[in-house]
Amino acid sequence: MTLRLYDLAGAEPERRFSPYCWRTRLALAHKGLAVETIPWRFTEKAAIAASGQGLVPVLVDGDRWVSDSWTIANYLEDTYPERPSLFGGAAGRGLTRYYSTVADGLVAAIFPFVALDILDRIAAEDRDYFRTSREKRVGTTLEAFTAGRETKLPAFRSGLTPLRRTLTAQPFLAGDEPLYADYAVFGPLQWARCISPFELLEKDDPVRLWRDRLLDRFGGLARKSPAYDV
Repeated sequence: MTLRLYDLAGAEPERRFSPYCWRTRLALAHKGLAVETIPWRFTEKAAIAASGQGLVPVLVDGDRWVSDSWTIANYLEDTYPERPSLFGGAAGRGLTRYYSTVADGLVAAIFPFVALDILDRIAAEDRDYFRTSREKRVGTTLEAFTAGRETKLPAFRSGLTPLRRTLTAQPFLAGDEPLYADYAVFGPLQWARCISPFELLEKDDPVRLWRDRLLDRFGGLARKSPAYDV
């Protein structure tokens, strides 16, 4: 049975940009599992009500509804153990949780650069919801929140130094081949690439080169998604 994944979409149904959905899409590809991705938008809460909450990703496997990207990763690992491991073993699962948390921090760090670009590229029916909910979260207007983003770029890039040093020494965070730790950290960078023309990473940055290697994995799954060449 083909799995179904509710996947955040912009105004264009094919523009998929959630950092958490990208983690899950690459995890499914890593496991070699067929999946139907269903474009979902912020105000379509009723479509995923069976999951018991209102956020994506939501994976539907038969009569099972599974939400939250980390919970989905564990579900895939435990339900399909005969397929390639996402974690590389029990110890790897624990270490991967750390990388998943690092990736959550990266989402927060990137948001001031892309918040207004998201507003410009989501469906009209989502814009009031997005503006109201995010402005409440950040305590100011999106315009003020993203103002002067160029001046914040050096600090952001400097914050990537631990990743940069690791990826100078090896091709992926997991070593010679990628695992879920890579997909978790990749998600926020793919989010930015899919939704914003703002260039976060310099072209010769080892983090960007690693990101580009992941773009080409699984037959170019992530590269084929509508995005900006940044």
